[in-house]
Amino acid sequence: MRVLVVGYGMAGSRVVAELRARAADVKVTALGAEPHRPYNRILLSNLLAGKVGEDDLAIAAAPAGADVRLGEPVVAVDRGRRVVRTAQEEHAYDALVLATGSAPVVPPLPGLDGPGVHAFRTLDDCRRIVASASRARRAVVLGGGLLGVEAARGLALRGLAVDIVHVGPHLMDRQLDGDGARVLARTLADLGVRAHVGATAREWTGGALRLADGAELPADVLVVACGVRPDTRLAAAAGLAVGRGVVVDDAMRTGDPRVYAIGDCAEHRGTVYGLVAPAWDQAATVADQLTGGGAAYRGSRVVTRLKASGVDLAAMGSPHAGAGAEVVSFADPARGTYARLVIEDNRVAGAVLLGDNPMVGAVVQLFDRNAEVPADRRSLLLGRAHGGEPAAAVESPALMPDSAVVCRCNTVRKAAITAAWRAGGRTVGDVVAATRATTGCGSCQDAVCGLVSWLSSVDPSTEVAA
Repeated sequence: MRVLVVGYGMAGSRVVAELRARAADVKVTALGAEPHRPYNRILLSNLLAGKVGEDDLAIAAAPAGADVRLGEPVVAVDRGRRVVRTAQEEHAYDALVLATGSAPVVPPLPGLDGPGVHAFRTLDDCRRIVASASRARRAVVLGGGLLGVEAARGLALRGLAVDIVHVGPHLMDRQLDGDGARVLARTLADLGVRAHVGATAREWTGGALRLADGAELPADVLVVACGVRPDTRLAAAAGLAVGRGVVVDDAMRTGDPRVYAIGDCAEHRGTVYGLVAPAWDQAATVADQLTGGGAAYRGSRVVTRLKASGVDLAAMGSPHAGAGAEVVSFADPARGTYARLVIEDNRVAGAVLLGDNPMVGAVVQLFDRNAEVPADRRSLLLGRAHGGEPAAAVESPALMPDSAVVCRCNTVRKAAITAAWRAGGRTVGDVVAATRATTGCGSCQDAVCGLVSWLSSVDPSTEVAA
């Protein structure tokens, strides 16, 4: 079978690796539009902040037997002949996987095609922003969603004074409620970022962003972070069904049984996830389907993480309570701490955890497993039950169940990390190589290091507690 993968980013490279791991007789060719080897796009904000180097973003090299062509964007798909065309040649396929990702949304404002303006989506974008920031004193970020907040934080850590402009009622309004957003805004202000919410941009003058109310925000650099939209151009031109993304079923198949779509470009059951963990689950589903399995993708329970210098945020589900829901919350704006749980049927339906919260791991696990919450809800907000001692034992590796998901991006459970240790992996690097833990958003790094440290302290010849 000839499998052709269009797009070689985080989703495309994962499906190639999954296919090669399952079946040596499958011929896999991947065509990547970018000239770079695949990199971890999630860590671009840390690269912008100067906290990591480009080498730290690299994803594992292409597996043996895969034919990977970089810098070869596909210009057309001919489903009748079962070929795709690049500017150089045609490639035939028996099965086609679209992993075309997404493209930044650039609003139609005067001046955005001028100097000093940068989108924030790719490695090349990040390089250009870093180069401009090295000669700048002030920056404006247009867009106050997750990507905009990450860009603003990164620029502030480079020493720039930053204004962030968001048309919504508060920062990260898709993930946060108003109270949580106000605590986030205060945390950002401590980093040198001023937030302007409910603000509409009108024009970039080349030295300032002019707002609808006439105010001007002077800047040397303007970063556009107004979100992304699925790149469905190839699919639409090929006659495939397109909604917000390329429409797929539970096998990640389009209306053409030979064509699949995964990652940012795919729309499954009306949802475009735009996150790495669902993309990698979808890649595994397609690889299983193409090698004779019957795997099905049923959707994902999404957790948004922002864990970096000065900002520690986890948001999951919806922060907005429906009729009959129970809401418990705690705020300490002076310490940059906020927690809000929405509980329905005694389970976490949504949560926002901002700042230093010792129970974030426990809340994520409850949400992931759709498990019942403790009778005393305050233990999940404060790390202790009423009148009791801190609940640090919940985070103890010895008490963590084998089924606990440590790395959400790769669905790596404690049992897999323990198995890697027992198989001879004695360092974090060994465990990462065996399980792929920490290679997504990186927010599980501390947990994986803690597990490896704990495993090294117990007698490897004895049974490890579950």
